[in-house]
This record gives sequence, structure tokens and C-alpha cells, in this order.
Amino acid sequence: MTTSPVDATTTPAWGELLRHHQEFRGDLRGWFAADPGRAERFSHTTGDLLVDLSKNLATDETFDLLVRLAHEVNLPERIEAMFTGEHINVTEDRAVLHTALRRAPGTQPSLVVDGQDVDADVARELDKVGAFAEQVRSGEWSGVTGKPVRTVVNIGIGGSDLGPVMVYEALKPYGREDLEVRFVSNIDPTDLAQKTADLDPETTLFIVASKTFGTLETLTNARLARAWLWERLHAVGAIEDDHDAKQAAVRAHFVAVSTALDKVEAFGIDPANAFGFWDWVGGRYSVDSAIGTSLAVAFGPEVFRELLAGFHTVDEHFRTTPLERNVPALMGLLNVWYTNFLGAHTHAVLPYAQQLHRFPAYLQQLTMESNGKSVRWDGSPVTTQTGEVFWGEPGTNGQHAFYQLIHQGTRTVPADFVAFATPAYPLVDAVGDGKAVAPGADVHELFLANFFAQTKALAFGKTADEVRAEGTAEELVSARTFSGNRPTTSIMAPALTPSVLGQLVALYEHITFVQGVVWGIDSFDQWGVELGKKLALEVAPAVSGDDAALAEQDSSTRRLVEFYRTHRA
Repeated sequence: MTTSPVDATTTPAWGELLRHHQEFRGDLRGWFAADPGRAERFSHTTGDLLVDLSKNLATDETFDLLVRLAHEVNLPERIEAMFTGEHINVTEDRAVLHTALRRAPGTQPSLVVDGQDVDADVARELDKVGAFAEQVRSGEWSGVTGKPVRTVVNIGIGGSDLGPVMVYEALKPYGREDLEVRFVSNIDPTDLAQKTADLDPETTLFIVASKTFGTLETLTNARLARAWLWERLHAVGAIEDDHDAKQAAVRAHFVAVSTALDKVEAFGIDPANAFGFWDWVGGRYSVDSAIGTSLAVAFGPEVFRELLAGFHTVDEHFRTTPLERNVPALMGLLNVWYTNFLGAHTHAVLPYAQQLHRFPAYLQQLTMESNGKSVRWDGSPVTTQTGEVFWGEPGTNGQHAFYQLIHQGTRTVPADFVAFATPAYPLVDAVGDGKAVAPGADVHELFLANFFAQTKALAFGKTADEVRAEGTAEELVSARTFSGNRPTTSIMAPALTPSVLGQLVALYEHITFVQGVVWGIDSFDQWGVELGKKLALEVAPAVSGDDAALAEQDSSTRRLVEFYRTHRA
């Protein structure tokens, strides 16, 4: 592996892309009219996913040059370095092996990294998670009064929350009515208070997810949850108000996802009920590790393994498919084209599936924590713009909110549309509205009509002459004209199954990796989150009433804290 990043801006391909950009004129209407094979040629598959890139602002030459760029920045070499466990997370001197979490069982030869049999380690922990999940689901695991678990509360933050809650919402149709999972992440006490307000302490299990068992938000919420448990169990006469009874309650109602077994035990959790993962798994890449314990409980170990198999399907595609047909590579390179050449700053992800309503939020951490960097992995300044602001909302909700800007605004907003042919809940509108919706209409078909129509409208727009032909008054023609040439990618699958969800997440993991390679950055550290957390601890005494600490703050912070101290009820 190369010891320093290639500066993409110095490569011949980058120079050719600059030339290409100067001559480039987007014309999706013209391209489709002149090229009947465009959609077929620019559509690709990976696993169960059909990915249509044809409505992007790119030509054959654009893709050819982007693939050349990928080779010149050594993307194939970097892909192999990641999969084989080289320490590509250089600022923390770690391997990056989230892909090892979903390797097919029994794969030979085994993956050995830094003298450790990674496959054996992963299999052992996955089996442990699966056995625990079966205990809870069968009722063998019970609370301190012998009642089975009916609600699991996952306490985590960042990757220990965003991934599990996204997957839980996406796969709810695979769950059981008598077993619910809730998620607490925000240190705002409202989060925990509302999530536990209506729970029965005798049937509640808490999973505290923190690798180091030292994350301030997670441990604060865990202590509050422990106090809630003790108080509620005592109130219903389930335990006495003494140390031994309280400790027995914690052992029955708390487990951990952590490798800091001493801290887990000090909290009161039996270390035997702690599920671990490794420093080569970054938080935002950890949903398929023991961080997914709540998911294995909710859906069962087999569904969780199907999720992992979906990840692995795209992993293998990414690792073995030539770049010309490599879906994550092409999508990542397109994002570079938009960010560095066409001046796009944001990227919308628009799932036409309510089950994916947390998917854009999940991608925000995955993409922006990974690629929001201003130095390269050797410590030198970046030579290009990096990162994109990812955002989005599901389906027609977004249409009635921000699509106006995407259709007619002044900014280029590349957008990924995601949809599934078969819905989880097929419903029919028996009555209809007598107009657009006929009696007996399949509502999912109506929903997907919007999915198809939006990408068509964004690509091809509506000319002034077309608006006039509808009888529109001349003074309104310009307001009702749509320029088109608004780039979109369409991703479709037969249904939102556990495997398909894993494929979709892995797709975006590898898209993010590709962009990081081109920009020469370490996509696997996150030092940028540290400063604010450190300063919060320094400011806390001032907030609590320490005048000396308050005097040390800057004038703006001081005034804000003073306002708080004056108005706190």
C-alpha cells in the first residue's frame, strides 16, 4: 500500500476532467432523445439492487474519465488494503474491518490480522449475541420478578444509536407484537423520561451500548435508567430498598455492549452479559456488530444473519467487480464529479418507503463524520473540496416540503431516490376520490407513481412552450417553467427485506470510502467531535454555579450562561 495519498488534482485524469468540465453542457433531454440505449447502458445491478445512473449529469466520457481517476489514485489497491486488514485508519493506527463482521461463515482461508483470527473472533461474538437473543425471545431470560421481557431499551449515541434505530424502523414488519425496542440517545433528560414513562419495570431490559463504557451521554442515561428501575421496582413492591436487591435487579435488567469489562462490572452488570466488538470497527460502521444486539432480540438471530448476508453481497461486488461496472465505485465517483467539478454542496437521499424514514439521518453520520475532513491522511491539507451535506425525508413528505428548491432553485442538488416494488403493507383505497384516485386503487402503485414522476420531472423539466401549450397566461409562464437537468440516481429492489437493507447500507459505506480515497483523507477517524465534548466538561461548572469558572469564559458564552442561571426555574 502507498505510504502517502495521491493528490488527485495532480493526476492526468483530473486535468482531463477539468477540460471536460469546461466543455460540458448538461442536456438530459437531448441525450435521451439521441441515445435509446442510455438507460440500459447506465443501469447496473448489485445483489438485488437495480441502480439507474442514466439521469445523472454525466456522459460516457465523464464516466470513463472518473474511472481513470479512480485507477490513478489507486482505488483498487486501497479497496484490497481495507479488506485484508492493513491499517488504513492511519491516525489511530488501526485496520478497518467492518466488512469482516459479515464474511460468510466458514470462508477459507480465514482472515488473520495482526496475528488474530478475525473470523473466529467474529463468529464467537455473533454466536453469543444470538444465544442471548434467543433467551430473551423465548422467555428464558426474565426480569427480577420472573416476568419475560416485553420492552428492550437501547441506550447509546452516534453509531450505537443511529444504526440500530434505522434498522429497527426499516425491519419492523419482521418483529413481534409482544416485543418492542425503544432507543435513548440524547443527554436531554426528556429523551429517557419519555421513552420510559409508560414502561413496566418488571418487563424492561436495558442494553447499554458503549465500547469504552465511558461515553458521557450514554453513561449518564444509563445511570438515570438504573435509578428509574430501582425506584419503579421498589414502588411496586418487587424489590427491597437495599444494596443486594438493587444489584440483583441490575443484573436481571441490564446488559452491555462493551469491551471495558471492569467498568461494566462496576456499574453492576454481569460481565458475562457484555457483548464486545473491536477497535477496527468504527461506531458508524458497527450496526452489524454486537451493537446490533437489540436487533437480534427484536427480529431473531436468523433475520440478523440475513442482514449480514446482504452486507456481504455488496462487499463482494465492491471488492471483485471492475470499476467500470462497480456500483459503489461509480456512485462515489459521481459524487466527486458533482462536488469538485459541478459545484454541488449537498446531496439528498429520498426513500420512497416510510420504513426508511431514519435512513437519511443514518447516512448523515456515515458520510459527514467520515469525509468531513480538511487534512489528508498524511496530515497535509486537502487540495479539493471534501464531503457533502447529506439530508432527506421519505417519499411524498419531502415533495410537500423541499422539492421546490430541488426542482426550481438555483442550486444543483444531486438526489438518490430509493423504492421497492413490493410493499410491506399492501393497501387498497376502496372508495377513491372520484378524480385522480379511482376506487380500488393500489395505494403503493400511487406512491411509486410519484417516485417515477419526480425523477422524470427533475431530469426533463418543462419548457416555456410546453407551459404555453397548456393555456397558461404569459405572465405566469416563467414561474411554471422547469429547467430540468436536475441529477438523480434511482435505486430499486423487489422488497425491503433484511438482505436488501444490508445491501443498501453497504452500498453507501463503500460510496463513502471511494470519495475518501479520491480526496486522500482518512474516512475512519472522527477527531472533529472531540473538542466540543471536552469544552462541555470545562463549561459545566460555570453552568452549575461556579463563578470562577464562569469568569474564565468568553463574553458570549458568559452571557448565555448568565441567562440560563437567571431563568432556570
